[in-house]
Amino acid sequence: MDQQDGETIAGSEGKVPPVGGPYAWYVLALLVLVYVFNFIDRQILSILAEDIKRDLGLTDSQLGFLYGTAFAVFYALFGVPIGRLADNWVRTRLLSLGLTLWSGMTALSGLSGSFTQLSLARVGVGVGEATAGPSAYSMISDWFPKARRATALSIYAAGLYLGGGVSYLIGAVIVKGWNAAYPGGGPLGLVGWQAAFMAVGIPGLLLALWVATLIEPIRGRADGLPPPKALPGRTILRNFAADLASVIPPFTLINMALLGRRALLENVAALLLVAGLVAMLVAVTGEVPQFVAVGTGLYAVISWAQSIKRRDKPTYEMIWGTPAFVLTILGFGSISFVGYSVGFWAVPYALRTFVDPIEASGGPAVWYGTRESVAFILGAGGALGGFVGTILGGVLGDWAKQRHPSGRIMVGCLATLVPAPFVWLQYTTTDLATFFLCFAPTTVFGAMYVGVAAATTQDLVLPRMRGAATATFFIGTTLFGLGLGPWFTGFVSAVTGNLATGVLALLLMAPFTIVTLFMVYRLLPAAEASRLDRARAAGEAI
Repeated sequence: MDQQDGETIAGSEGKVPPVGGPYAWYVLALLVLVYVFNFIDRQILSILAEDIKRDLGLTDSQLGFLYGTAFAVFYALFGVPIGRLADNWVRTRLLSLGLTLWSGMTALSGLSGSFTQLSLARVGVGVGEATAGPSAYSMISDWFPKARRATALSIYAAGLYLGGGVSYLIGAVIVKGWNAAYPGGGPLGLVGWQAAFMAVGIPGLLLALWVATLIEPIRGRADGLPPPKALPGRTILRNFAADLASVIPPFTLINMALLGRRALLENVAALLLVAGLVAMLVAVTGEVPQFVAVGTGLYAVISWAQSIKRRDKPTYEMIWGTPAFVLTILGFGSISFVGYSVGFWAVPYALRTFVDPIEASGGPAVWYGTRESVAFILGAGGALGGFVGTILGGVLGDWAKQRHPSGRIMVGCLATLVPAPFVWLQYTTTDLATFFLCFAPTTVFGAMYVGVAAATTQDLVLPRMRGAATATFFIGTTLFGLGLGPWFTGFVSAVTGNLATGVLALLLMAPFTIVTLFMVYRLLPAAEASRLDRARAAGEAI
């Protein structure tokens, strides 16, 4: 992590392949593969959920915690300092190291024998995967021109659905094969779901070596801006340590004390406010791990915002000081609140509602009514539908952007308006075929916001801030969406005894989403047009 790295990159424009050229597409293809592995490791828990629930004696809310909160809080927590590191260090190296960590922790999940052990492994996966978004979004934005940025980011984001879909297939096949070969447990006493974790985690270690061979792009070149001044290695390390201290309690208090008495008092006030909110929610729900984790994440986000306001005012003003950016986080984060939950609970719901009763009765099942068929249809359908929807959303978003400054936001709204009635029908029908048919439009249209949201956040900031902007955006999609959505459904299911009720309760989020995105639609043109002027006013040297 030395200054020479930055100087070599900043002064090597003749050696680095051109923006939008063949090498840029090669990088994009490899990053899509990384994102596929990213979501295989994240999503495979869904197809394994029923086996894990049985073997470890878990509740639905604990499953929601494992899938969402344990991962999401630490993903968001470490995403902020890692995002800032991606703005200053070599992004290819950072991504390679992160891929090594999350793949290793996925493999270690296969050795878990309790709720606590599996929770800790999921925390490790979250920390490692926090490197992926900031590094990849920033690199793609520097490899592709602004006019094609939403399309490129949508292609990358399609890896989300490919990985999620493939995880269902891989998980079902491995569990069935392993349990058939080793009915009483295989080597080391491992059962099928444990073997599945190890099988998907280990290959990622090899992929990390491939990622390390990528060429680092030149920051700002795709936007016609000069590359930012390279920082010395010691400065990068010092800034990273400060960013870590700004989000990890109790170092947050020390960090704020160093920034002044007023900063410390503001941070203590935020801590007390969050602690009171957590205490209230725990008293109402009884869910201690859930809200202690979410509260920790929320306090960390506030601490980082307070810290960055004093250490890097231009970045603060372009992110937290821009209402259009904050509302983008909330609006698209609320879509992910629904999307992550539906994506996780679809398989367990189909198994419990349609497959298990048939198996229990001993009667004949239709060809699509077996566990393997459910995994294949939801996995392959989710992968194809999500892939098509994400890319279609990006292409339509770029097309709409050329006709109206807020055109992308109109496309993003389709991710809420179209799926809502199909979700209702899907989780009220008593027919498995209808359930599958409703899954298709829900997946395609529900994915159309991903590239649109990514491009919107990237266009609102300067190139040197893209990693921080991505990490901040992921606060909405992970801490808010992933950290609360799956748990919320599981909690409502546990309280009502009906998983369908838990899923349908997600639709209460729709009005909030539409109102928030309408406000983004109104504010975005002025925010983008004033980007450089606002950055200069905040002290940025442009």
